[in-house]
Amino acid sequence: MRGFMKNKAFEKKLKELKRLAAEEHMGVFEELSRIETKYLGNGRQGNAWERVELARNSSRPTSLDYIEMLFDDFLELKGDRSSGDDPAMIGGIGFFSGRAVTVVGHQKGRNLKENLYRNYGMANPEGYRKALRLIKEAEKFGRPVITFIDTPGAYPGLSSEERGIGEAIARNLKELSRVSVPIICIIIGEGGSGGALGIGVGDEVYMLENAVYSVITPEGCASILLRDASKAKLAAELMKMTASDLLDLGVISGIIPEGPGGAHESPEATAANIRILLERRIDYLTRRNSSRLVSDRSARLLSMGSIAGRSGEAFSILQKEKGGILNRFFGRKKR
Repeated sequence: MRGFMKNKAFEKKLKELKRLAAEEHMGVFEELSRIETKYLGNGRQGNAWERVELARNSSRPTSLDYIEMLFDDFLELKGDRSSGDDPAMIGGIGFFSGRAVTVVGHQKGRNLKENLYRNYGMANPEGYRKALRLIKEAEKFGRPVITFIDTPGAYPGLSSEERGIGEAIARNLKELSRVSVPIICIIIGEGGSGGALGIGVGDEVYMLENAVYSVITPEGCASILLRDASKAKLAAELMKMTASDLLDLGVISGIIPEGPGGAHESPEATAANIRILLERRIDYLTRRNSSRLVSDRSARLLSMGSIAGRSGEAFSILQKEKGGILNRFFGRKKR
């Protein structure tokens, strides 16, 4: 027991040193990471960059894999009824424990040919419009919705911008926030930026333990903020993008454990853990009044980004701060 306590104390000190090294951009961050791996590798959960690598592992189960393992008689539905279909976003109707549900998810490929077809899981506007069409159909017929999120982000190409990717995602955010049926979102790999949010607005959001969720990739963050793409590992640590970080911040509702060795090594065990969660949460959410469901969803979304749930108070403090923080920030002279 004493050895365990010493190990926990050492781990705590090491994490504090890493945090300071990251914040101050000290050159010892990666050395501390190597020490952490050497001395705590067998008993710890893995650092942020290791989670990023696991989340991107090409052997991890995809949305279609989980659909096959979890849902009966799944029927895929295609097209956005406007411009076409998007293979990077799949969706349809199936049965979960005898209950009809609608399932929507990003879809990556296993090899180069599949990834070119699926656009590496980066959906175009028609993908998000298809997802919304299926979710609105689920609302009409009273079916719960399950979404599987696994994308580095929405497709940022010229063709996507021309067809209105920003508008498509914004519309999804608006409409999903007020859909009157339960929505459960599960991040199974990468949860990247607006591409993830386009099907990530729900009553409850869960992450597999080796999934990541962030506003940008670590490489993108390193290039923009740290001015050096090679510092992606440092960026991953600073971004707080792991499941445990986001649970602490209140961004997600819970963490789903993966099977031994991770989802890529134990897909059936991971799917079984997802099944246990869905059985419990779908039953709970479907018993709730629809108006209460929508109001609670809105309250959860609006509480994000606040300081202890008091963002208005925090802003007021900044305004009154002696020296005029906001005035200095906007370049205004204090009168």
